[in-house]
Amino acid sequence: MEPKKIELIELERQLSCPTGDNGIKVAENMNYTNIKMTLSSIENLELKNEDSILEIGHGNCGHLNKILEKGNAIQYFGLEISDTMKNEAERINKDFILNNTVNFQIYDGNTIPFPDNSFDKLFTVNTIYFWSDPISFLNEIFRVLKSNGIFTLTFAQKKFMQSLPFVKDKFMLYNNDTLKELISKTNFIVLDIINKTENVESKIGDFVEREFTVMKLTKK
Repeated sequence: MEPKKIELIELERQLSCPTGDNGIKVAENMNYTNIKMTLSSIENLELKNEDSILEIGHGNCGHLNKILEKGNAIQYFGLEISDTMKNEAERINKDFILNNTVNFQIYDGNTIPFPDNSFDKLFTVNTIYFWSDPISFLNEIFRVLKSNGIFTLTFAQKKFMQSLPFVKDKFMLYNNDTLKELISKTNFIVLDIINKTENVESKIGDFVEREFTVMKLTKK
């Protein structure tokens, strides 16, 4: 059965900022369907012992163990605009919180609430579509990343995203060229561009071929 227009509008809203019980269900699905994108992002961070890492838009953070197993004494910080997602991430990862290895915070989606040069590594998956001022936010990421730190920015290609019925006004879409143009207006240096394709179950239940990219950046 084809999803109704009102259902697609609600799904788009939940993907941009999950809230309530429906948001929890959407986040569970996102963690499952986006896991390859997330793991590719983590792999390209080149994590090592005692790294401090920031994730922007962590959702329910069901992938946290995959980060912490990359080295000893890794310190993880997560930022979310959704109270629902922060609460879910804390519930799912309560043991890591008790061990003082992780910290989840709410922020306004524009200003990163940490001092300059705070993190060795930083990553975000499928959030760039919702940034209100991409250049300003990239500059914020640059500010909190340490010199020679690595930032992986992972997104699904515009051509793929345009084929999804729930992708409407809340999404700003990119391909490699438009994102490189955006990056060129900042001080980031592009280290690598990793293009991947996977078959994945979409948010409305059918299977699609998704093209996504991990853009690996650094601060010099």
